[in-house]
Amino acid sequence: MSLSHHVVRQDPFAGLSRFRGEFYSCLTRRADALFELVDAVLCADGPVRSLVELSMVGEHRRGHGGLYDALSAGRVDVTRLRRALATVSLPRTADGRLVLAADLTCWLRPSAHTSPQRILCHTYGRGKDQHIPVPGWPYSVICALETGRSSWTAPLDALRLAPGDDAATVTARQMRELVERLITAGQWKDADPEILIVVDAGYDVPRLAFLLRDLPVQVLGRMRSDRVLRRAVPPREPGLRGRPPRHGGEFVFGDPATWNTPDTQTVTVTRLYGTATARAWDRLHPRRTHRSAWTAELGALPVIEGTVIRLQVEHLPSGATPKPVWLWWSGTDATASTVDLLWQAFLRRFDIEHTFRLFKQTLGWTCPKIRSPEAADRWTWLILAAFTQVRLARPLAADRRRPWEKPAPPDRLTPARVRRDFRHLRTKAACPAGAPKTAQPGPGRPPGRKNDQPTTPYDVHTVGRPGSSKRRTKKSTTPRPRRTG
Repeated sequence: MSLSHHVVRQDPFAGLSRFRGEFYSCLTRRADALFELVDAVLCADGPVRSLVELSMVGEHRRGHGGLYDALSAGRVDVTRLRRALATVSLPRTADGRLVLAADLTCWLRPSAHTSPQRILCHTYGRGKDQHIPVPGWPYSVICALETGRSSWTAPLDALRLAPGDDAATVTARQMRELVERLITAGQWKDADPEILIVVDAGYDVPRLAFLLRDLPVQVLGRMRSDRVLRRAVPPREPGLRGRPPRHGGEFVFGDPATWNTPDTQTVTVTRLYGTATARAWDRLHPRRTHRSAWTAELGALPVIEGTVIRLQVEHLPSGATPKPVWLWWSGTDATASTVDLLWQAFLRRFDIEHTFRLFKQTLGWTCPKIRSPEAADRWTWLILAAFTQVRLARPLAADRRRPWEKPAPPDRLTPARVRRDFRHLRTKAACPAGAPKTAQPGPGRPPGRKNDQPTTPYDVHTVGRPGSSKRRTKKSTTPRPRRTG
């Protein structure tokens, strides 16, 4: 007598259906309309150009009035949605390490004079070698990065910067709450390697490492090429009197005579950049002063030591002249394998730009003309939920390419190609939204009657500094090295 073995087959749509159900439970008001709005973003033919056109998508069973009402009067439980995003499977490196990247992206609103809490956002490429500030809403977004060349990331959190916020302080608080959620969700355990946080030159990397020093994280970021760091204090000679020094000799990024012999050096042959040479110097720190973000600190400022890595590549894919990249890592005693892991992880940080481009150009994150910043935050979280569903549908989607596009293997589909097949996958996943109810539009303002409740205009928030009213002189092309941070 033979025993029959019953094989339990797991539903391949279980993960996607589970998240869609959890996302629906995070919608506390106008839940059905908000859920169908996200489905319309995912099932639309081509990029989202305007918000009202989403009401014409077949998956959106409500009118354009219900669409705008859901976005303006709906409610999203952001705290619960954050916890739901932390429980989704995340990409990791070969040794099981989580790599998180934080960056700022701006929702530009230059003509929205009735929208409050706008800040001057720095933009690039809008003129010949010009960085023009444009009013808008800056958002700090944190994503989990994948290994290798990929346009996929896992967005985990988004936070809008209010007027007067310090980017490093806000990002540190945002990162701290995210790491605590990941630990609670079981994404990191005591035996796992520390989480690596990668940022660009817009952040004060040593200060970010100082604010997160009690968490199991390591911070890696780029520094400007005009920085000057200090070495560790050499051993004190016996018999010397007086106060001991807190800083050693200078390490000037622009002066090779101050570098001395690197502690670690690696040479790697790459396909895109040719020969990549990385040199690392151990235990370097910036000299802090009681100003800027350190104004409220009392007593002696902390000495934040780390490892400086100088990356020099042979050539760039664009043909431009390659410039050295200076990185600062919050750890010390880096080995050759650690140095290679760090600069390769920093190059993977630029994958977050693909996510921003998809948000804006395909999913239509910045296309709605929203007045209130609260509605902008609500729409931003809907976009994050939509992209998470695209990521969960990645192993299920088929390649529905255009006739002029080259075929791609199933494991190399881009987020835009996975979105094309979401309309066919949606029917097999959970759809908890209910059918719309019949309703009549309101009477509105009577014809010929003027608007007696005009909207209040708001000024753009600017940071005032002493002497800012004076005429600025032309910036020097040969600035002096920055000896304080």
